[in-house]
Amino acid sequence: MRRKDREITDFNEIMKIIDKCDTCRLALIDEEYPYIVPLNFGVDVVDGQVYFYFHSANQGKKLDLIRKHPKATFEMDCEHRIILYKERMSCTMGYASVIGHGTIEFVDDEYKYDALKILMRHYHSEAFQFNTDLMKATTVFCLKVQDMVGKRRDNWHPEEKTKMAVSLE
Repeated sequence: MRRKDREITDFNEIMKIIDKCDTCRLALIDEEYPYIVPLNFGVDVVDGQVYFYFHSANQGKKLDLIRKHPKATFEMDCEHRIILYKERMSCTMGYASVIGHGTIEFVDDEYKYDALKILMRHYHSEAFQFNTDLMKATTVFCLKVQDMVGKRRDNWHPEEKTKMAVSLE
């Protein structure tokens, strides 16, 4: 990473960013171009290993690409705000993000319900009871994270925070 002053390597700080994000973008390998798809996700950590869970219909391009090549890059971001510098008449963007790599596996039917509960938990809806008959029309897959790094741009003074930052969330 070029800007080491913005890099986040602390596992707990990275997990706090992930908890704030509501979309995870997967970059999959297609023949001529990368294929990027934004997805809802759930996160689980078992013995220090991070897993992201996703769901989709039972057929489609992303599933075809995953079956061909299960390696993926992921990206998520949050805390978006415009940072204005009136004295310089310029601006920049504040953010927090996580990027990493992993390998995708499909979740067996017997574990699908538990995986979907993990996904719902991320959106604070773990107690939601869903129609399990619909699981027949749903594919659930899991990305086992190989590596990840966080990045944050938040370089304004406390007095600027209230006067000059515009939240985009």
